[in-house]
Amino acid sequence: MEPARRRSRIAKTFSRVISLKSSSKNRSNHPGFCLFLPQEKLRCCESHQLEKEDAEEAMEECKTRAAMEAFVAKLFATISTAKAAYAELQLAQFPYNGDAIQCADQAVVDQLKALSELKYSYIKKQIDSSPPHVTLMLAEIQEQQSLMKTYEITMKKMRAEIESKEARIASLQQSLRESVESNKSLEKKMNASGSFSVLDGVRFSDVSPRDFILVLHYALRSVRGFVKLLIREMESANWDIDAAADAIQHDVVFKKRDHKAFVFESFVCREIFSGFNDAGFAVQGGESSVRGETPRQRRDFFFDQFRVLRSVSAINFVKQSPNSFFGKFLKSKYLQLVHPKMEFSFSGNLNQRKMVNSGEFPETEFFKAFAEMGRRIWLLHSLSFSFDRRVSLFQVSRNSKFSEVYMESVMDEALTAADGGVRVAFTVVPGFKVGQTVVQSQVYLFPTDSPAES
Repeated sequence: MEPARRRSRIAKTFSRVISLKSSSKNRSNHPGFCLFLPQEKLRCCESHQLEKEDAEEAMEECKTRAAMEAFVAKLFATISTAKAAYAELQLAQFPYNGDAIQCADQAVVDQLKALSELKYSYIKKQIDSSPPHVTLMLAEIQEQQSLMKTYEITMKKMRAEIESKEARIASLQQSLRESVESNKSLEKKMNASGSFSVLDGVRFSDVSPRDFILVLHYALRSVRGFVKLLIREMESANWDIDAAADAIQHDVVFKKRDHKAFVFESFVCREIFSGFNDAGFAVQGGESSVRGETPRQRRDFFFDQFRVLRSVSAINFVKQSPNSFFGKFLKSKYLQLVHPKMEFSFSGNLNQRKMVNSGEFPETEFFKAFAEMGRRIWLLHSLSFSFDRRVSLFQVSRNSKFSEVYMESVMDEALTAADGGVRVAFTVVPGFKVGQTVVQSQVYLFPTDSPAES
């Protein structure tokens, strides 16, 4: 063990010598006092320095973000102000206001310049807004004021549009009232003279579905006039209107009481249009009255019927020609439509029926209304057989699904199509096919869950 202990001492002595030499050398190179700090204190100082630098960097980044937010807010506020100025410029143009236009135009230019300055500030990175929170608050105030101004201008424009539309509506309503009064006056004159000037424009060479629709509407006006007279006579004779309506169309639930008039209109249309598809109108001896061997000759014959009867009084014509095709038609339809019990309840006798049956035609208000309706239906029938294409009438059966192609509702308010839609209670006015053109039938509808479906 002695030799080993001796070697250890030698190693320690050698280490001290080397250490002393190294220390003396360092002191010779760096004269003065030298204090050796522990390693832990050095690391702590470095950490404090880094934290200070991070805090300064975070503060600088926060300032930059605040400045950018203030810049963006200022940008949007300027855009809103420009929009408000442009809206004011538009408002000043209608109606024209020169001073307001000049003022608004200058405001638009100023805001565009402000936007241009903001653009160059951003490009040059000169977006410092000091202090940012004040700039941000002022920008928000400016934007809110601009938005309020835009809303006020929009409200002014909408108010002006409403006033303009109300004035337009009032003008149209006045025109409508004048047109209605004028039409009533003309219709009275036409009923008195038996003429209808619009029909004079129908030409054989160019008859079209448009002409058919014109004459159809002309005929339906007289149908509704006769129906009103019929209901008035029923009420005067103390008829039970509800029972009469149910006898024609049973188990129908009406949305309004006055809708029962559609039942009587459907009855009159059904009887007066019966046989429409037949050239002789299903009148006894009517087919033999139709002259013309070729289709063109038959078309000429029916258009002659149309041309003659469109400008005469129905009563005057049948009195002069009681055995004419139209005279036979009028006689047949009256006996078919007006039941003896109905006539007796209206007038207390059957004198009118006896006169018509014997070939004479009374001049009572009731028969004149019937004769005028018959004349117009006859005109429609004659015109339909003047076409070079087939014209046919069609009825819609009860419980049929509603189709906008073939039908239109007679009610002002539309029924909803929920839960299976709506169906037809009864046909009021039949529809027509003129070649490939469909003239819609007029129908009374009911919801699928209504009792009328039974």
